[in-house]
Amino acid sequence: MIKPVNPIRRYVAFLRAINVGGHTVKMDVLRKLFERLGFRNVETFIASGNVIFETPAGNLQQLEEQIARHLKNALGYEVTTFIRTPAELAEIATFQPFSAGEIETPGTSLFVVFLPAPLGDKVQRQLRIFRTEADDFRVRGREIYWLSRASTAESPFARPLLGKTLGMPATVRNVKTVRKLAAKYPASPGEVNGPRNAGPRTQ
Repeated sequence: MIKPVNPIRRYVAFLRAINVGGHTVKMDVLRKLFERLGFRNVETFIASGNVIFETPAGNLQQLEEQIARHLKNALGYEVTTFIRTPAELAEIATFQPFSAGEIETPGTSLFVVFLPAPLGDKVQRQLRIFRTEADDFRVRGREIYWLSRASTAESPFARPLLGKTLGMPATVRNVKTVRKLAAKYPASPGEVNGPRNAGPRTQ
């Protein structure tokens, strides 16, 4: 009996803190680190820790842990990894958490905060303390959509207090970067989102 071969799947990895705190990893070095794990067609997108790769592996949590462990061993510091499929990325990029008028107001930016798991109701309630005239957000599945109407450097939502409130690591990308990634790496025909992306949206 012939053992079935797992199909090659494409994923996008968002790396947290790959180039902060005095650390600098060149993108060609990062690509080689991913290739050492046996991944194929490895590419990087913008020098901020976005890596596209292909593998037959299908367990995303195990992949995240494998990459994070490999990067820590190679670089000497923690690099939390968040993986999304092209189908998930397309859904994230097209989701409308705020009205067009709110997003297009001059001086306003929209960010996507990637999480390892959906937030519980208690944490979502705690997050409401960050809502101000300058900051607003929506939670949907494993992402927080953050609407910033002022300098992000001055926002309490971007400070370490956020991580303590969430109780889990997170990494942030401008929605423009997410949309460019989704457009460049579209989902394959028949690809569907995994169950991990399911979750409530805050109002």
